[in-house]
Amino acid sequence: MILHPYLAEFIGTSILILLGAGVVANINLKKTIASEQTPWVLITSAWGFAVFVGVYVSAESSGAHLNPAVTLGLVMAGKFSWSLVPGYFLAQILGAMFGSWLAYLTYIDHYRATTDEGAVKSTFCTGPAIRNLKNNLFSEAIGTFMLVFGALFIVSPKISIVGTEVENFGLGALDALPVGILVWVIGISLGGTTGYAINPARDFGPRLVYQLIPRKNKDADWGYSWIPIVGPFIGGGLAGLIYSIL
Repeated sequence: MILHPYLAEFIGTSILILLGAGVVANINLKKTIASEQTPWVLITSAWGFAVFVGVYVSAESSGAHLNPAVTLGLVMAGKFSWSLVPGYFLAQILGAMFGSWLAYLTYIDHYRATTDEGAVKSTFCTGPAIRNLKNNLFSEAIGTFMLVFGALFIVSPKISIVGTEVENFGLGALDALPVGILVWVIGISLGGTTGYAINPARDFGPRLVYQLIPRKNKDADWGYSWIPIVGPFIGGGLAGLIYSIL
């Protein structure tokens, strides 16, 4: 089934965030089956498989970017059209918000039972283990660089969208699992500093949802929120540029 590329990006990003935020909620909220202390490897594994499912569902229709930094990286590498960028960005952010909201509804009783607001916020957006904005920015940039640079070598996209000059772009359905594994290994290796957003939509969309839900004593930490936006854009853009040079 071929969908409009913007709709495919919305659906794919929604699935990514629903499954990714869901595992964090399942682990960090009170009175869930998995609320005991759980290794980081479980969270990173779930995010990797969430990427796999989201990419597989949307790849044939949109190329399955699911991430503004990936979209920018593909543009810089000459594999995507600038004309589609605004629509992709909007679809990705809205998809991230919708997926986050679905995860919230799924675990709403457990949100009500959880008094640790830090644990609640962690199910929506990322935050640094050690707050050092310069190093946090570098961490997000290097993690996203590895995502986009690795994906450009892994995938062999064959997607065509009417009205664009570029015919080969995206992540490609057959390469969904390797890309998911790439996200998994980035999380295990580099994710301990900031929680590895490596995706502006993944962090900004759910952070906005957290700001809007009815909770007392919440702090969305907007002073930090630019880090998981700017860092991934820097890393993704550099990865696409270096790939094009190579």
